[in-house]
Amino acid sequence: MAYIQLNNQLPGITGLLENRKDTGAPIRELTQILLRGESTLTEMERELIATIVSYRNQCRFCTNAHSATVIALGGDADLLDKIYHDPENAPVSEKMKALLAIAAKVQELGKSVKEEHISRAKKAGATDLEIHDTVLIAALFCLYNRYVDGLGTYCPEDPAYYQKLASRLATMGYGSPKDPGVRIGEESFK
Repeated sequence: MAYIQLNNQLPGITGLLENRKDTGAPIRELTQILLRGESTLTEMERELIATIVSYRNQCRFCTNAHSATVIALGGDADLLDKIYHDPENAPVSEKMKALLAIAAKVQELGKSVKEEHISRAKKAGATDLEIHDTVLIAALFCLYNRYVDGLGTYCPEDPAYYQKLASRLATMGYGSPKDPGVRIGEESFK
């Protein structure tokens, strides 16, 4: 149960975005651009950035949602375990390891990102746009994690909820469903 009265019973950020559609719309649009828009980073790579930040921020809802989305996009539990606990030995490219290190530094504090982090990413083949988007995704997920946890939103325990949500995110993206009846998870909370 959220700390404030919401106009719906949806969990996590979904309930917050539906509660304030005026602020929810630009948040959804930015998320869609960054995580599903045109990019040289794959959708799964961008979801890994969102996931490592959410995990490090201890946001259960966002970690569960985005780790399930990584799996829906072709990742697996072993990949996620390495990303969380040993990213330098994760089965990803050197470029992705460098970008994940930048994301982790952004999660700590923006000023924790140093020139050596950027140089490492560039030496591994990251473009300026990929570095930009990594920092923006990491910063955005810090905002989301604090939004979700700061308002004490409901966090489902059932992994099936996150699998359904991930299926929607992987196939339809981050826009608001047009038909209120297709909102993932809503039927479980009425």
